[in-house]
Amino acid sequence: MTVKYVDAHCHIQFEQYAEDDVELIGRMKEDGVAGIVVGVDHESSKKAVVLAQKHEHLFVSVGLHPNRVTEEIFDIEAFRDLAKNNKVVAIGECGLDYYRLPTNETAYSAEATKAKQKEILQKHIELAVEIDKPLVIHARPSKGTQHPVGYPAAGDAYHDLIEILKKAKSKYKNLRGDIHFFVGGITEAEALIELGFTISFTAVITFARDYDEVIRNVPLASILSETDSPYIAPISRRGKRNDPLAVVDVVGKISEIRNEHLETVRSAIFSNAKRLFALPELS
Repeated sequence: MTVKYVDAHCHIQFEQYAEDDVELIGRMKEDGVAGIVVGVDHESSKKAVVLAQKHEHLFVSVGLHPNRVTEEIFDIEAFRDLAKNNKVVAIGECGLDYYRLPTNETAYSAEATKAKQKEILQKHIELAVEIDKPLVIHARPSKGTQHPVGYPAAGDAYHDLIEILKKAKSKYKNLRGDIHFFVGGITEAEALIELGFTISFTAVITFARDYDEVIRNVPLASILSETDSPYIAPISRRGKRNDPLAVVDVVGKISEIRNEHLETVRSAIFSNAKRLFALPELS
């Protein structure tokens, strides 16, 4: 098939697509949309692999979401085994989420949860560099510290993430990846790009203007497009289930914000995804 767009982050193995996944995946093929199907735990990662094996335009990232690190043990051997599949192109979704920290101490305190997230992120980093695959990173700041309110709050998820990646990069030169659903400012974006990471934007940019400054000012070579479907549908479908076809809306909005020709932006973002995930030629 001829691919024109890559949805760098979708969850079409989720139950929201149980009744029409075959139809949707067929429409993706018709419209030239490839997708990176991202796992959030071992079971959803395994489902993503099974799904991708059936379709040439689907690929997989396997990992444990930071919101699940206190619920599931990160079995690195199990994820290493999944990653042997030739459709697995990345490790994650992993990272730091300070937005949903526990408010009580019945099991894990907020600080204990942060510590656990950092521990598991480090394990994902080690696995990714071992098998030479990029990371797919989830980073969400705590309330009141996310862009555009301000970045340099001590303990903020981006601050901690950048410090962790800096240390890892000094040790592992092949460390690279994508910062999924980027919500930071130019300072964070520049720091992450310097470390060899791309930043990806979702359809939230079709109705929120908080991200325009970053989109206009970072290099086009460092931008990816994603949907995070089934979440955050574009303005044309607000309130409905999202899907990877909306990546077309995302690329179009990036073109509009940057005031650059649509085909220039589409081609560049497509090339960025192919390069990062080492995607094969699809024709």
